[in-house]
Order: sequence, then C-alpha cells, then structure tokens
Amino acid sequence: MTTATRTGMLVGAILSLTWVILGFWAFLFVAVAMLIGALVGRVIDGRLDLSSLIGAFQGKRSSS
Repeated sequence: MTTATRTGMLVGAILSLTWVILGFWAFLFVAVAMLIGALVGRVIDGRLDLSSLIGAFQGKRSSS
C-alpha cells in the first residue's frame, strides 16, 4: 500500500469515528482543522503559493 493510501485511510477513520462518537459538529470542526493544517503544511513546504491563493479568492487572474 502506498503512503497516500494509508494516510487517506487514517484520515477517513479519524473523521468517521469523530462523527460516530462526538456527532456532526465535532466531525465538521475536526475536518476543517485538518484542512487548515494541510494548507499550512503545504505553505511551509513551499508547495502552495499563498499570494496566488489569496488572489484567486479575490477574483484576480494569473497568467502562470
């Protein structure tokens, strides 16, 4: 099994257990926190240009 597959399985297990044990709102909070953590990790690794992302949300177009 690849690392991405195992990571996906772990994330799915964490989210499903959160939903079952703590309910929908806790699940939603955990999912949003994981998404924010992933975005921060990509910015730190240099795999996500934050200024381009902000520009995309503001409706600015980029030629690259």
